[in-house]
Amino acid sequence: MGTDNQTRVREFILLGLSSDRDTQVSLFALFLATYLMTLTGNFLIVLLIRLDSRLHTPMYFFLTNLSLVDISYATSIVPQMLVHFLAQHKVIPLLSCAAQLFSSLALGGIEFVLLAVMAYDRYVAVCDPLRYSAIMHAGLCTRLAITSWVSGSINSLMHTAITFQLPMCTNKSIDHISCELLAVVRLACVDTSSNEVAIMVSSIVLLMTPFCLVLLSYIRIISTILRIRSTEGRRKAFHTCASHLTVVVLCYGMTIFTYIQPHSGPSVLQEKLISVFYAIIMPMLNPMIYSLRNKEVKGAWQNLLGKLSGLTSKLSA
Repeated sequence: MGTDNQTRVREFILLGLSSDRDTQVSLFALFLATYLMTLTGNFLIVLLIRLDSRLHTPMYFFLTNLSLVDISYATSIVPQMLVHFLAQHKVIPLLSCAAQLFSSLALGGIEFVLLAVMAYDRYVAVCDPLRYSAIMHAGLCTRLAITSWVSGSINSLMHTAITFQLPMCTNKSIDHISCELLAVVRLACVDTSSNEVAIMVSSIVLLMTPFCLVLLSYIRIISTILRIRSTEGRRKAFHTCASHLTVVVLCYGMTIFTYIQPHSGPSVLQEKLISVFYAIIMPMLNPMIYSLRNKEVKGAWQNLLGKLSGLTSKLSA
């Protein structure tokens, strides 16, 4: 194929989840409701943490970052999906596609590093509680959060640059819900083995390395919990980590399945469903998991609702 045909691509067509009109309308309503729940839940978590001084701790500082990542990640993908559900021509310009790939890949990487940072925080809280405040001081927490955001962004910038330098064929159809890395790479007219090696390397650095750190942290945490003599003490220690552990299990599993073996990975349909899970379901679930399984958050909600109820009663009196 000639160079002219390779360099004229200025926009792509996203095939999405379905070509059936009725299905698309139904998905629009479902995903719009889910997206609004995601925004509401995560904004409320951020607001609650800011308003309640009892939640001004390292754990909730990192949870604030996680909520901001979830809001941004969902926003990088879902609004464009909603527009395409109702649009006749599901076109996305090249620059918008590159921006979407960068944003979603960066935010995904940031989330994995943040989960590893949060695992370290839980390790210190359970295994070295007397020195927790001294170790997890504000300066360290800020540096760890900045490291998460910078590492995810640098990794994404590298992949975005090398992906959009590939000569693209005249086939402009991306068989995915968004400009996802593997889906865009598949459109290239040249051998992409170097890109797949880069994907594998970054998977090890930004996925497997944080995963191993999380695993190591929880091995130490479980070992410490098992040495606690009282049943109540073991229950409280485990409860400290339950919310984070739930999110870790959900978050790491599918991504390892998707990216660690680009050649023999899941089918295109599976990739789409996995992307839906991370862009729509997971950002909605995170605030629910941390609210329903965390006594401090539930207590803060009750305190805030009590204050609002009292204020309403005074205003109506």
